Amino acid sequence: MLDRLLALFGDLRPPQPEVSGAQAVQRSAAALMVLAAELDGQFGYQERETVLGILSSKYDLPRADAERLVAEAGAAAAASTDLFGLTRDITAEVAFEDRAAIVEMLWEVAYADGTLHDYEANLVRRVAGLLHVSDHDSGAARRRVLERRRANPPAPD
Repeated sequence: MLDRLLALFGDLRPPQPEVSGAQAVQRSAAALMVLAAELDGQFGYQERETVLGILSSKYDLPRADAERLVAEAGAAAAASTDLFGLTRDITAEVAFEDRAAIVEMLWEVAYADGTLHDYEANLVRRVAGLLHVSDHDSGAARRRVLERRRANPPAPD
């Protein structure tokens, strides 16, 4: 039904630049992290800094590029109608063994503000399923994040 309406009125979403390979994975991972950060109703300082830090370190991006990617990711997450569209590039480009790292990044963002919201946990579990990451591996990623947070608690705002 939605497809017919879009065909009738045209797709009103802003066009996303075509990217492939590593850039598509970065954009998809960033969009998933922004989505996770926004699910509790706020995209606060701690969550934003966590997303920027992950993008900078994981993908070796300068801060300005990470900030641009977060802005693009916010638009991509807002325009997305399903999680499959956001995970498709990751499953196509990222080796099966490395997809758990994406899930771990999402757990990191979900815990960034110190509280795990039910919606955030649900999102991470659904994304893990779409990435074919087992519950066992997702749980191990979650435990690693919690251990790091206990060893290095975040500074208060």
